[in-house]
Amino acid sequence: MGLTPIKTPVVVKKLFPNYIWEVPTTKKVIYLTFDDGPTPDITKWTLKVLKQYNAKATFFCIGNNVEKYPEIFHEVLKAGHAIGNHTNNHIKGWKTSSKDYVNNIDLCESFLKKQVSNSKTEKVMQTGLTTNLFRPPYGQITPKQGKALIGLGYKVIMWDVLSFDWDKNRSPETCLQHVLSKTTAGSVIVFHDSVKASKNMQFALPKVLAHFSQKGYRFEMLNASLL
Repeated sequence: MGLTPIKTPVVVKKLFPNYIWEVPTTKKVIYLTFDDGPTPDITKWTLKVLKQYNAKATFFCIGNNVEKYPEIFHEVLKAGHAIGNHTNNHIKGWKTSSKDYVNNIDLCESFLKKQVSNSKTEKVMQTGLTTNLFRPPYGQITPKQGKALIGLGYKVIMWDVLSFDWDKNRSPETCLQHVLSKTTAGSVIVFHDSVKASKNMQFALPKVLAHFSQKGYRFEMLNASLL
């Protein structure tokens, strides 16, 4: 199943202090994030379930998907969720030059901004891209790439808890337990609104929302004022 831990070790967070791993807080707040969308049906389903629990989240979008499915991207915006950049083609930072990596992120941002500007609602314009959030696909980002992006004003968002919803070798029940057992106040949790992860994510997400809602937690989106 690999060596990637479910909960990011403290030592890793200290090694890369310029990246966001969690949001320090004493309040009962959790930060759900979704990577790899927008995706037909799955993103729409995710929005519906979040709405049932009055939950906000952060969607790290692939630029190519935004270009193909702008109407779904607009639904994310209209629901008042935060948007982040996840590169244009889901590329691996460790196998890409810094110049090409930044260019790919710029291309993604151009698609995001185009669709935000096409939206006419005040809520969308207020949400939009004001937070300049970026998550590297696979968590792969070199120090040089990270420095360049931070210099451009991005907040590099990593994670505190991985659901492993994309892993076909893990059952839906196992993915659920990953999140339930490792999440604490301020945790940034990774799910995926993708076809590959849909079986596990669609099983786990409603149960995560119900479990922590019953315990008095709120689900909020990431924004610049927190980071």
